[in-house]
Amino acid sequence: NVIGPVDGHPVSDISYSVAPNLALDESTSRLHYVLTYAPGFTFYQRVSARNEADQNATIEFQARLSPHVTLMARDSFLKSSNALNQTDLGAEAVSGATQTANFSIIAPLADLLRNFGTVGLSYQFSRNEMIGAAGMFSNLHYPNPAEVTGLYDTATQAGTAFYSRHISRKQYAGVIYQYQRLVSYPTAGMDETQTQAALFFYSVYPTARFSLSFFGGPQYGDTVQPRTSMLPSTSPELRQWVPAAGASLGWQGRSNSLALSYAHIISSGSGLIGAVHMDSGMVSLGQQITKTLSGAVAGGYTQNELLSDLSGGSSGHSLSGTASLRRMIGGHVWVQGAYTRLHQSYSNVPLLSTFPDTNRESISISYQFLRALGR
Repeated sequence: NVIGPVDGHPVSDISYSVAPNLALDESTSRLHYVLTYAPGFTFYQRVSARNEADQNATIEFQARLSPHVTLMARDSFLKSSNALNQTDLGAEAVSGATQTANFSIIAPLADLLRNFGTVGLSYQFSRNEMIGAAGMFSNLHYPNPAEVTGLYDTATQAGTAFYSRHISRKQYAGVIYQYQRLVSYPTAGMDETQTQAALFFYSVYPTARFSLSFFGGPQYGDTVQPRTSMLPSTSPELRQWVPAAGASLGWQGRSNSLALSYAHIISSGSGLIGAVHMDSGMVSLGQQITKTLSGAVAGGYTQNELLSDLSGGSSGHSLSGTASLRRMIGGHVWVQGAYTRLHQSYSNVPLLSTFPDTNRESISISYQFLRALGR
């Protein structure tokens, strides 16, 4: 449906996108950075009012400040109104910690601006031990609120400190302390949740192709909700302890791969009126069918349960699945066909409750080349 939350039947359309991608990758003995810029242009065959220009930019930076100290930073920016151009559709993989942004709710054809950044410093003070700290921020902004009634701008700031020990050649373990500030901006006031968590993590690599990671521990949330005509003159406050936990599995075969992950944490609401208890799981399977042909199947499920429903918000879930085939023609050209099914159930979000299902079929042709710029 390309029209949005209006009366009548969904209106389908065909769109054509041109998406050039320019990247600069440089490495020295102590420095490695990658700059990527990918503007996009999308044209609709029937509803020309939906024509758009996208902006995608990413910078990744890693510097070895000394033989034992490493600085890492990453920032990504997206401007789009087409869910097809969002690379993290659905649930995100679990990396063994809770410092990830929640972008599970997709407004299929609404203008949005999204920014996500991280910076971290690690110090390996002995052969088997390391400490470090990191910070993260994310912002989700809808320039045209009328397109996304029931969804709101959100912002997240977070910080972590960790200790990690190499137990054996194939095992790591450690502890993490995390602080989060999760903010949403409803039509009146501001909903704010602050969390603190103490987590234990463990990773094991039984073979060079197989890995398992776990984390778990208590998480404390303190929520202050906005004052409205339906609530008392003083902002209501909600305090609660919840368990935080997650796991991930990765396996890489000679011609296939498998990834699984699950997380249960307090997270930003991905556009809902406040922070949520998030249960998120994903699975992906890749297969190299022939030397030039590969296939992939991926699925994700996220349940977003508001910490409190006093503000009249809506809890719900998102379910997505994608299947794709990719073929290489020559050394530089790829052709890919894909089908995506997205179902979202949020009763107080008219955009999603009116048309909860999105189906997309796509064919893409890409050409890539690499050139060395010097030594």
